[in-house]
Amino acid sequence: MLPRPHGGRLVNRVTPGKEKEAILAESKELPNINISKDTAVDLENIAYGVFSPLEGFMCQNDYISVLESLRLEDDTPWTIPVVLDVGREVLTEKGIKAGDTVTLAHNGKVIALLEVEDIYTFDKNVHAEKVFKTTDINHPGVVKTREMSNCLLGGKISFIQGVENPFEKYTLCPVETRILFRELGWKTVVGFQTRNAPHLGHEYVQKTALTFVDGLFINPVIGRKKKGDFRDEVILKAYEELIRNYYLKDKAVLAILRTEMRYAGPREAIFHAIIRKNFGCTHFIVGRDHAGVGNYYKPYEAQEIFNEFPDLGITPIFFKQFYYCRKCYGYVNERICPHNGDDIIPPSGTKIREMLIQGKTPPKEMMRPEVAEIILSFEKPFVE
Repeated sequence: MLPRPHGGRLVNRVTPGKEKEAILAESKELPNINISKDTAVDLENIAYGVFSPLEGFMCQNDYISVLESLRLEDDTPWTIPVVLDVGREVLTEKGIKAGDTVTLAHNGKVIALLEVEDIYTFDKNVHAEKVFKTTDINHPGVVKTREMSNCLLGGKISFIQGVENPFEKYTLCPVETRILFRELGWKTVVGFQTRNAPHLGHEYVQKTALTFVDGLFINPVIGRKKKGDFRDEVILKAYEELIRNYYLKDKAVLAILRTEMRYAGPREAIFHAIIRKNFGCTHFIVGRDHAGVGNYYKPYEAQEIFNEFPDLGITPIFFKQFYYCRKCYGYVNERICPHNGDDIIPPSGTKIREMLIQGKTPPKEMMRPEVAEIILSFEKPFVE
């Protein structure tokens, strides 16, 4: 049976269509705050329940609780701050204070209204150390934290309209995925998080998990990524090709998660699991160094953190190191394969990238030829 949404219900902060015109007309008299595309997408995720139980941007009590205890103030598990940063000078110039309603706009387009419940400051070093476990400026999350403005606004939002979505056909909200899973007859669903095009190691993990559940929900992150990551359109086309050729019909669903990668390692693994629970997943795959970057986290730290959340409401499926074994003639892991040395071919993402950059097709022990062909058809498959 599909799990209840995180916090007990799916949040809906979408303004009904018949009310939008009136609200847009009234919004012209309200103070306006310009927001980034990433923030606009966060708004959409809040509005459609992807980030349930959040109904808006975090107030100070929830923000501090998440930093210190990895839970909201009401003790609901939550690990990543979802906040709106605004410069003090903007608040002063526009006279914005707690109790006001303001518009949030991107590129001149009003995205939502915010009922300002709280205005507070925060320490960027503390934020970075708690969320990313480092203040090293080489960590992409630390870089973004340092670029944030010095005040945070908390309060509920009323969503009016989203920003342009070039991947609309791949986009489903939690209400829709839950309906789809039920129509497919899936009572158990395993979610798979990715920011990469699939290699054989990914396929091994997915199909191993799929052996024990009714369906697989492949849910790649589509949004801002670091240099060297696969481009969004490459990931989607590669997965379409993999599913078309190597998955049973009605056993795998591909839909996107529109958000940025935080690269917060263990904290982000819990965050990703919560999101997939809201989509309707009963299980969630957590591999080696989930949502990691560089050497900031231990290899299996993103798995170990789940021990702190017995009340998460979604079952993690952990995978250790896996690889292709020439003697076993297939993908295996350290718990079932006795071989080593030259018999082992690890699915190195770095090596696969290097070969693809050179225009070479990775060996069939690393990547399906059809998938490699799709990637190589793109002139620039990686973020520059």
